[in-house]
Amino acid sequence: MVAQSALVFAAGAVALWSTNALVGKSLLASHEVSQVQFLQFVGAALVFVAIRLMSRENVRRENAPPESAVAAARTMLVPVAVGFIGLVGTMVLQYIAFASMPVIEANLVAYTWPLMVAAAVIALEKPQRPMLLGVTAALGFVGVALVISGGRDQSFLQGNLVGYLAAFGSALCMAFYSIAVARLAVAPDRLLLPSALIGVILTLLWCLHDGIVWRADADLLLGLYLGAGPMGLGYYFWSRALKLEGGGKVAVVAYLTPIASTLLLTLSGERLTMTAIAGAILVIGSCIAVGVERSEAENHA
Repeated sequence: MVAQSALVFAAGAVALWSTNALVGKSLLASHEVSQVQFLQFVGAALVFVAIRLMSRENVRRENAPPESAVAAARTMLVPVAVGFIGLVGTMVLQYIAFASMPVIEANLVAYTWPLMVAAAVIALEKPQRPMLLGVTAALGFVGVALVISGGRDQSFLQGNLVGYLAAFGSALCMAFYSIAVARLAVAPDRLLLPSALIGVILTLLWCLHDGIVWRADADLLLGLYLGAGPMGLGYYFWSRALKLEGGGKVAVVAYLTPIASTLLLTLSGERLTMTAIAGAILVIGSCIAVGVERSEAENHA
């Protein structure tokens, strides 16, 4: 029953994440990154507030033994740091990448985080088949190089270097979050709400710096959807799935995100060269293979 619930949460996260790049591409065509990000964090904060109000964790904490001020500060500091890196770091860097290079390329590079998780498993844990896991992850990174070098018929890294670095940084942040969140004894809403509020403040300052002029139109609702859907509920569902199952079987579901999002972007008119398509196949195939290997390893254990 727990495994089934985890898969349902993971599938919900994937369904929402798959729409992120497509809707983000549409908004960035006519809005600044800072404006889109502000709307996202507002939408996410509203979702996390609603979840927090509906949760019963406050009751459980009231019955818990009192903590010292130092212990309470330490208990809160670590989750906030994890949430900040995972939510603010991932999303801000991802949207800088979306605005700096073709979204379909940025999306593929940003979704190399499962390969980074695999590399961390090899370095920090004792996987059953480290050589297979390492080769699979390496092939995925070869795919990233092909996507970058072949996506626009030009030499390697002659595009916007900021975009490439931002997409890769986004993947690093999400990989860190996926490893850390399952190890924290903190409810997802308590982990994510402070980070979303920090994101609201930082992106508001960013908007003021950019001199954003606000117009009441349907695009504002799309921005709020990006926050409430892919960012808010997407992160909440993914965090719940990891806490319930630990990352084996749910990883296989989550690694389907680049397939669905790339398909939607292709249907919207985004195109890749044959070299980049080969890289995309390597990235997606490696992500799925890593997820299957980790799932089998957990079943064996």
